[in-house]
Amino acid sequence: MDEPSMPNSSAGAPQTTPPTGPPTPPIPLAELLAREELGLRRIAGPADADLLWVHTSEMADPYPYLLGGELLLSAGVLLTDPDHYVGRLVQAGAAALGFGVRPVHETVPAALIEACDRQGLPLLEVPPETPFTTIARAVWRLMAEARHRELRRVTRAQQALATAAARPDPVPAVLHQLATQLGGRAALLTARGQELHAAGRRPDPEAAGALTRLARVVARERPGSPSSATDTHGGTHLSAYALGGGEGLVLALATRQRESGDHTVAGIAVVLLSLLAAPHQGADAAGRSAALVRMLLGASPAEVAPLLGATGPWTVIHARRTDGAPADALTAGALGASLGTALVDAERGAGEAVRVLLGPGPEPDRIAARPGETAAQARPTAQPGETTPDPARPTAQAGERAPEPARPTPRPGWTLGASAPTPVTALAAADAVAARALAHARATRAPLTVDAPTGGLAALVPPEQAAAHARALLAPLTAPLADTLRCWLSLHGSWDRTAVALGVHRNTVRQRIGRCGELLAMDLDDMDVRTELWFALRQT
Repeated sequence: MDEPSMPNSSAGAPQTTPPTGPPTPPIPLAELLAREELGLRRIAGPADADLLWVHTSEMADPYPYLLGGELLLSAGVLLTDPDHYVGRLVQAGAAALGFGVRPVHETVPAALIEACDRQGLPLLEVPPETPFTTIARAVWRLMAEARHRELRRVTRAQQALATAAARPDPVPAVLHQLATQLGGRAALLTARGQELHAAGRRPDPEAAGALTRLARVVARERPGSPSSATDTHGGTHLSAYALGGGEGLVLALATRQRESGDHTVAGIAVVLLSLLAAPHQGADAAGRSAALVRMLLGASPAEVAPLLGATGPWTVIHARRTDGAPADALTAGALGASLGTALVDAERGAGEAVRVLLGPGPEPDRIAARPGETAAQARPTAQPGETTPDPARPTAQAGERAPEPARPTPRPGWTLGASAPTPVTALAAADAVAARALAHARATRAPLTVDAPTGGLAALVPPEQAAAHARALLAPLTAPLADTLRCWLSLHGSWDRTAVALGVHRNTVRQRIGRCGELLAMDLDDMDVRTELWFALRQT
């Protein structure tokens, strides 16, 4: 009778129901033969074989009970036709045959040895003192050790990929780490085969062409496309995985060898890259988002409001990588995703800052009316001594609080400058404020500088009167001189930091500040003068 040693999870010969056992890394035959306590000896067939399971059978034809990849153990009780018997094992996909000598056969039949050599099936001689159960236990132990090694490798790879995903350039970093883990080439391709990012040793041209064709198979440009595909070309293992998002991005891999756990590691990378690339799936989506940001920061409020679906408050952020490297659309999109927005513009040209538009935070809970009040009466009103709400700022509907502004936070590897939360009517001005905040952050080496809204004593002056006074006071200054004076005052009169923020020589800063003092007929070393000028500059 047949006696399965353990459940099988590998697809092989005929199989009516899927196996229930967990997937297990295959065990090289050489590892089992290396267990000297078993006394096993290969006497025929090739030396290389991968064992998936162990099975014991004394049937004349065990074919119907094999799934493929087994080490079949038998004492040859019903062996009458060795050549036919071996042929059936090969058809069933058996990995190797272990033949136990005694009590049925004193030695392994010569006809069986010849049949295994002729048909390419490894044949092992099992000594009488080694029970079949001992061999099965040894294989189970080797499988458990292999599974443990695979889990440790996958865990290390997962940690390395997650760390790479947190870098300022997450997409190239993840691809580089994936290529290192798999020992091959990892590339992010468009549906048309265009290479966006890649890492690792480039395969030969023919294998690269085969990889591009394989990527087109999984690119989700038509219904029914598979999520992954594999192939082999000239000894190079090729794999392609479709990323989520529906824009046809594909992770393409080329490796010299395929190890247990590679598919799991690649799956982790697919999830990370799908999340990282989601804000900018392809060049078309990146262009649409960039165009939208530019329109929002320059169009009239009447044109912008319907697109946004909300009046604000909105925060404009300018960002540069701390290492000075340019940011492509995918890297900028990952920054936007980390800040909670897909409105990112990274296509203004080399050397330009990334611009991000951050919308309101989550909608707050409604304010419950107290007994005897209507919902409108439950709205907060100004208390004595408080100013009334600014009509330019978004106001809540009856019974609701105004939406809370989203608060930007520092991002590793980035220097950020953010405007104060602003209504949709003032986005263009907030864009200029964010640019100045970024310059301030770079000059002071701060990861984030947020422009503070006007408050304190300055808020007590009516905005119209403050703006009129500022225009009259600063009228003698040109725009570049006013910008230099504003930057210089914000940096507490530091010549060097102002030069860094403006990207000019420190002597140029001295000349401009001196010119400001002459045109304004003021002593810029006087703290009262600086305070008044700062107040005026804050109104412009």
